[in-house]
Amino acid sequence: MSLHRGRVLILAGSDSGGGAGVQADIKAVTMMGGFAATAITAITVQNTLGVHGVHPLPLELIAAQARAVLEDIGTDAVKTGMLGSVEVVETVAALLDEADAPAVVDPVMVAKGGHPLLPDAAVDAVKRLMIPRAALLTPNAPEAEALTGLAVRDIDGQRRAGEALLAMGARAVLMKGGHVDGPTVIDLLMTADGETVLEAERIDTRHTHGTGCTLASACAAGLALGRPLEVAVAEAWAYVGEAIRRAPGLGGGHGPLDHGWPVRG
Repeated sequence: MSLHRGRVLILAGSDSGGGAGVQADIKAVTMMGGFAATAITAITVQNTLGVHGVHPLPLELIAAQARAVLEDIGTDAVKTGMLGSVEVVETVAALLDEADAPAVVDPVMVAKGGHPLLPDAAVDAVKRLMIPRAALLTPNAPEAEALTGLAVRDIDGQRRAGEALLAMGARAVLMKGGHVDGPTVIDLLMTADGETVLEAERIDTRHTHGTGCTLASACAAGLALGRPLEVAVAEAWAYVGEAIRRAPGLGGGHGPLDHGWPVRG
């Protein structure tokens, strides 16, 4: 059996509005040429106006979903999203060890509308268990601040936080700059060997729901297809940028991206 068949196992929450969570993950992996399988950690009641309910799934069910995939289909990469509790973090960390594949860890803490998705007690578990298992960690500025205790208000802050996260065990960190003020958005891909700067003009839009999920999953698809890290991230970054530009304008709040733009050319 050949390596790098594009299989991505996604461990994340479901978004009933379809813009983020496993729904966005599946769309992104598919559009990037991979095959998405899932182990759902929680079901959210959600639309563009916000999160109206969160219903965690039993730990045994989360693990059973993942193991069913791993024992039959297998995986070339794993992507984690919303975990929601210390116990789920512990369960998912153990599953990452079983998967024995590079993990893209999106440390989801707060929904786009401001609803908390990770209690404070679980942040330490993410630091202890998820960061050291991350082949790629993809925090936004508030998440990086919560994980490091460092202010992330400019590119120097992004760089300092990224260095701290590398020191905590992540093999690579994509420091996202969407929450950092400025006319351009700068993302920094940082590894022990150096950094890559990804910069584009800021798009003036409220339709950015699911950008973090989408970017992390697109990165995971690239890794699952055997792309070098820098190539996988650059391709994912370009895909997400165009998906934001083509956002269909759905809903009255933070609307979804156009995940399917590649099929329309």
